Amino acid sequence: MTSTETTTESEDSGPSGYAAARLRLLQEKAQSGPPRRAALARLTDDWLTGLFTAAAEHAGVRGAALVAVGGYGRGELSPRSDLDLLLLHDGSADAGALAALADRIWYPVWDLGLSLDHSVRTPGEARRTAGEDLKVQLGLLDARAVAGDLGLVAGLRTAILADWRNQAPRRLPALDELCRERAERMGELQFLLEPDLKEARGGLRDATALRAVAASWVADAPREGLAEARRTLLDARDALHLTTGRATDRLALQEQDQVAEALGLLDADVLLRQVYEAARTVSYATDVTWREVNRVLRARSVRPRLRAMLGGGKAVPERTPLADGVVEADGEVVLARAARPEKDPVLTLRAAAAAAESGLPLSRHLVRHLAAAARPLPVPWPAEAREELVTLLGAGESTVGVWEALESEGIITRLLPDWERVHCRPQRNPVHTWTVDRHLVETAVRAASLTRRVHRPDLLLIAALLHDIGKGWPGDHSAAGEVIARDMAARIGFDKHDVGIVATLVRHHLLLVETATRRDLDDPATVRSVATAVGSASTLELLHALTEADALATGPAAWSSWRASLVADLVKRVAAVLAGEAPQEPEPAAPGAEQERLAIEALRTGEPVLSLHTQPGPPADDGEPEPVGVELLIALPDRPGVLPAAAGVLALHRLTVRAAELRAVELPTEVGDSADLLLLSWRVAAEYGSLPQAARLRADLVRALDGSLDIRARLAEREAAYPRRRGVKAPPPRVTVAAAGSRLATVIEVRAQDAPGLLHRIGRALEQSAVRVRSAHVSTLGANAVDAFYVTGTDGEPLPEVRAAEVAKEVEKALG
Repeated sequence: MTSTETTTESEDSGPSGYAAARLRLLQEKAQSGPPRRAALARLTDDWLTGLFTAAAEHAGVRGAALVAVGGYGRGELSPRSDLDLLLLHDGSADAGALAALADRIWYPVWDLGLSLDHSVRTPGEARRTAGEDLKVQLGLLDARAVAGDLGLVAGLRTAILADWRNQAPRRLPALDELCRERAERMGELQFLLEPDLKEARGGLRDATALRAVAASWVADAPREGLAEARRTLLDARDALHLTTGRATDRLALQEQDQVAEALGLLDADVLLRQVYEAARTVSYATDVTWREVNRVLRARSVRPRLRAMLGGGKAVPERTPLADGVVEADGEVVLARAARPEKDPVLTLRAAAAAAESGLPLSRHLVRHLAAAARPLPVPWPAEAREELVTLLGAGESTVGVWEALESEGIITRLLPDWERVHCRPQRNPVHTWTVDRHLVETAVRAASLTRRVHRPDLLLIAALLHDIGKGWPGDHSAAGEVIARDMAARIGFDKHDVGIVATLVRHHLLLVETATRRDLDDPATVRSVATAVGSASTLELLHALTEADALATGPAAWSSWRASLVADLVKRVAAVLAGEAPQEPEPAAPGAEQERLAIEALRTGEPVLSLHTQPGPPADDGEPEPVGVELLIALPDRPGVLPAAAGVLALHRLTVRAAELRAVELPTEVGDSADLLLLSWRVAAEYGSLPQAARLRADLVRALDGSLDIRARLAEREAAYPRRRGVKAPPPRVTVAAAGSRLATVIEVRAQDAPGLLHRIGRALEQSAVRVRSAHVSTLGANAVDAFYVTGTDGEPLPEVRAAEVAKEVEKALG
């Protein structure tokens, strides 16, 4: 080797040579992403190796090594990343020699203006420091030898990993708490308009924490998509460093277009959407992983005590039924052993609704299994599927986690294909807290607390979910959303009338707040225009609740007492205009052939007569009709106590009432007189398991009517033995007297959380109030029961106003 060659090589390995090579690497357009990060790490390794070798020889130090930790240890160097270095030694060198060795490494790094996090320790000191400082221990988990004594580094790595695994029961909860505190401070990356790619929840710190959990051998993160999500976040950070020339992790608004261009993306919206999707993957993996960690650690702490109690026997996890085909096991919602998702298209929504109502997470394995095996729903959806979706949306805060679990496996997009356009779509308005898709779910969560204010909570919740669905399309999102919502509501299975209401709500979801804050409410033309757009008092009621839910879900700046008062004033004025047309009472429907047959049989025998059969739906792919519900018809002579008795029997047999009607009819007798009969038409579903036999239902109904079956006591016993779990506290029940509801009877309206025995308790309260139920129209809309009871006094006349208010108060008290 010539002296000239030696000089050139020395210059290339020095600070100026490294800086030039580093600059060339970062300016190469052809190399980016993981290859560039790895190449930058190798280039830095080579430079530091040269520095260490020369410095160790000069200082006369042996038994030492230079160790890369943290991101550098993983070989993931971004353009402006810190260099995390540990100078590891065996303790044989004196302090002066070690200081000289360190100075000859640290100062060249500082001279180049690179950020450096450094330490000098023996393996024992490194282990002790790691035991005291969780962040140090996390960095050492990625320790990698750069130069020097490789055996010394290998020994430290082995010891650090062993310590981490041995101390996992103590250190993992601390790491979990550290992640939670950081998330609380920095927010959720997937919803921030200017997110911190490293520190926010779902960012690079959380991805690193998942690696640490995996290294503990306690639990492993879901791996599907996680590596790609980390790469997306790292690529975005690289581009951010290059475009700003700074070591920053915050993706500021003014830099997003440049970062998008550097990554070859169309615009900043595409960039944010990619970043949000990556963050959502990391966040979901984080939720699943920490849930599994806590489950494992909890099981480890309980297992010794269980063994002692069971005499060494193996504990069997308890499985509690939640719905048909769905059980709770070990704090998660899983499928029952007999569940067949390939034959039960409603199972996915049933499991999701059960999880949300119970406040429990969906098992990751359940979600993945349903995504792979569940049979697609027929279009339009059967009634049960629609009701389970409404139940899911109406569960409140616990809806969010369940919805995100379904989204993580693409189930939501499969159920509602138009959802893809709003998935992770950013909103470039600082008033908005959430992405479009999360805002829609949050609006449904807010609407769930307003369901007592409306007659059709199901339409409110669906409109809340769809009101901004048009933001995935060009043009006015309200106009585009009306078209999409009409199609989606029909797909979900609503009839033409309800589809029209949902479409109107979506089209005009901004009408009230914009008119109230931007128009003169004293101008009659303003009020008339709103009344014309809304069309009916019932739609106005829904639109008022949707307006409030939408604003509350947007952000703190979108709703205030001032805005609320303006909207309320407008609603009052519009309602007065709409009340100018007297509503027409619907004509009572004539009994069907089956009802008439049962009524004649009940008249002949003087006993209850009933039939129970499945209502077939449209043919499925195999030509067989899909079951859409079970119809129960009951006919019996009119007598007190029928409603609570029938409702109680259904509750005892774990039948959920989806819809019901009770009507009094008169039939001629053989002697020429007339006899009063009651016809009850119910649509029911088994909570889980198979349907009871019609003969058993009839026998129990007879016993309930003659007093030999104490339904109230039986229901109380079951409730005490198996308390119903709720994810969130439901709004209190509300019982009102409908103004001008009927000229022939007083209409008592009940809005309450659906629960076993609810209809039985309402019926008992009405019976105890000494009123006669002439007809009842019961509907269970998701998790809400919305019931109307037409009652009279014993004289057959409507109740006086004061007495009607007393009855409503008595029923509300009984439900409270």
